[in-house]
Amino acid sequence: MGKRILLLLVILALVFAFYAFDLNQWLSLDKLKGGGEQFQQWQSTFPVLLGVLFFIFYILVTGLSLPGAAILTIAAGAIFGLLWGTLIVSFASSVGATIAFLMARYLFRDYVQERFSTRLKVVNDGVEREGAFYLFALRLVPIFPFFLINILMGLTHLKTWTFYWVSQIGMLAATIVYVNAGTQLVRIENLKDIASPELLLSFALLGIFPLLAKYFINWLKRRRAAG
Repeated sequence: MGKRILLLLVILALVFAFYAFDLNQWLSLDKLKGGGEQFQQWQSTFPVLLGVLFFIFYILVTGLSLPGAAILTIAAGAIFGLLWGTLIVSFASSVGATIAFLMARYLFRDYVQERFSTRLKVVNDGVEREGAFYLFALRLVPIFPFFLINILMGLTHLKTWTFYWVSQIGMLAATIVYVNAGTQLVRIENLKDIASPELLLSFALLGIFPLLAKYFINWLKRRRAAG
């Protein structure tokens, strides 16, 4: 119990420090857009260091369940481009999600499972039987916020490795869509740029992606039922 309290205090201290040092200012499009030239300069001068720092910052935000993952994903596209932005975000988001998953499991799972064991039996049985598919569906069509999925899954009996690799695969398509939007957003210099085919296509993908993902999940369910 003492270790859990200590971990909880450490988490609260990190969250407090995050806001105390005003790091949350980087979780807005205005700030990222305003610092575009500076980021590009750092990217040209210290590409590896900037990539590592961004990777760590992304893990910090997602691991502590702080808001801003979507903004950071768009920023990755603006700073690193589609390929490297996708690579960095894909692994950082999965690692950060797994950290949040493990912290929720260590801090709260025993209490929740013991307190609500009868009510959770159906959930536990479902996760035991179809946990990977449930998580994949939630990652592909996020009905709940990103951080909430991490915490809720941490309260179940889903294996850590399963959580990680399903998250890695399930979030990849959305990551590519958001990173690609970031590569176009950084190019906006005037009103004419807003009407460019590339930018319009990027935002169209943002809009239709949830519909396509939902259709794919329904198709996958039908295939599984038929098989």
